[in-house]
Amino acid sequence: MAKKAIQKTTESNSKYDHLEKMSTKQLLSNINSEDQTVPLAIKKVLPKIQKFVDAALEKMKNGGRLFYIGAGTSGRLGIVDASECPPTFGVPHGLVIGLIAGGDAAIRKAVEFAEDDEKQGWKDLLQHKISSKDIVLGIAASGSTPYVAEALKESRKKNILTGCIVCNINSRVANEAEFPIEVIVGPEFVTGSTRMKSGTAQKLVLNMISTSLMIKLGKVKGNKMVDMQLSNNKLIKRGTKMIMDELKINEKSADSLLKKFGSVRNAIALKKK
Repeated sequence: MAKKAIQKTTESNSKYDHLEKMSTKQLLSNINSEDQTVPLAIKKVLPKIQKFVDAALEKMKNGGRLFYIGAGTSGRLGIVDASECPPTFGVPHGLVIGLIAGGDAAIRKAVEFAEDDEKQGWKDLLQHKISSKDIVLGIAASGSTPYVAEALKESRKKNILTGCIVCNINSRVANEAEFPIEVIVGPEFVTGSTRMKSGTAQKLVLNMISTSLMIKLGKVKGNKMVDMQLSNNKLIKRGTKMIMDELKINEKSADSLLKKFGSVRNAIALKKK
């Protein structure tokens, strides 16, 4: 007797129907109601997120890099999170790396069938000379993406620490990961549109993972981003305010220190000497 296929929650029929007949107010209200369920779904898996973060932290303390790998929306979310780590925390661009099926062209425009290539995910990781020092986090709402699943499988064969963020139970991707994070957000408002609740869940979990790791790696002091890159006027003003608050000095003095030492951390540390 053939084994019955597992029904994917992400493909389940929406709890709402006749969306085209709803008023704008109804559409927005109903989408908002569904979005409010996402943090509660994440709360249920906080212990699993913690296990992954703690394991990844030990690797990163010893020179390991964190790779995000995904396709479509999932891949783009990983790239967004990775790209924000250097300016926010002052870390090298190669510490957190986002990879997407289809390459950089797929960031803006979908590349047909790229996610179905079972070999390309591992090939993309090899381009970065991945080793057992590193970490790979697969991101796939469906949990069935071949590009992601096979990359995790090959990574585990090479003794590379693996985790994943998926939105279905007992998925192929989760089964290939050492630290699976399964956030079950339920049916999407528009049936199967995983850029909605599933994407929101992935973004929130990625925020948690990267922020927690950077704090644990010493990139935050108190509650301030003391290593952020001073890449625009807004950030320079923010840095100046941090120095003013920490050293109890006026804006002109703080601005001068920031320009002299190049970072909030250095300005505070060297001034206190």
